[in-house]
Amino acid sequence: MNNRDYLVRAMLGENQARVIAVRTTGVVSEAQALHGTTPVATAALGRTLTMGLVLGAMLKAEETITIQIKADGPLEGIIVSANSKGQVKGYVGNPGVELDLNAAGKLAVGQAVGRGHLHVIRDMGLKEPYHGTVPLQSGEIGDDFAYYFTVSEQTPSAVLVGVLVGVDGVPLGSGGEVVQLMPGAAEDEAFIASLEERIQAVKEVSSLFAGSRSPEEIVQEIFAGLELRFIDRRDVAFSCDCSRERFSRGLVTLGAEELQEMVDGGEPVEIHCRFCSKRYVFAIEEVAELLKELGSTRA
Repeated sequence: MNNRDYLVRAMLGENQARVIAVRTTGVVSEAQALHGTTPVATAALGRTLTMGLVLGAMLKAEETITIQIKADGPLEGIIVSANSKGQVKGYVGNPGVELDLNAAGKLAVGQAVGRGHLHVIRDMGLKEPYHGTVPLQSGEIGDDFAYYFTVSEQTPSAVLVGVLVGVDGVPLGSGGEVVQLMPGAAEDEAFIASLEERIQAVKEVSSLFAGSRSPEEIVQEIFAGLELRFIDRRDVAFSCDCSRERFSRGLVTLGAEELQEMVDGGEPVEIHCRFCSKRYVFAIEEVAELLKELGSTRA
């Protein structure tokens, strides 16, 4: 049995569609433990972390992607950041949100997220990052990203994403799959019909990744009968790159006046990383040294 988190990429038909599939059970379990999310918050964050890894797999070497879901639901938004190396991090505004199950007896992710917009910011190392924005379609995450790919990137896409949460709140299975038509494939109506038939037959996405089947086996099962060629695979993980040095630089950017107020207050400065919940404490003497670096005559 191999339940390790990893991502695979494959081509369908005569290179008519591409598939990205990823198991994220471990990733979401770590996020849940770090943030203490309730089941509905775990599902919303887990789906978005999964999509962050999918988008990360589409990046070039040093590029990064940031997903922002800004909406009016009690979850108070979602932020996820990922890179091309299979690393992702993220958090929700209100990890303690509690909601009844929806009419279908499932976690009310759409209600928790609410109405608003999905923002995708791709940093390619240029002066200005690429910024794509679309209105949320349902707040269920999968529908919203399918709409984003189709409208913002002009790539017809199907998105299957889910998180199965146990009664104790711990994820039992998490993962996702994105299928995108390649240029020219829209002319092959028979191929598209066969794709749609197989995708619509998938009922419980989260359950697919709760068992012992590998991402490759899941893809093979869904698209049985279609020509399938796997391209590559990569490990994925929840990984935060915060550091004491980075937060120290962040304090400097506040400016001399604000740093002086901290020094005058005489209390240590505590900074909390929203992505991984790690805390950094700067003694007042350290803040005074940062003030000196800014050339303040009052330090």
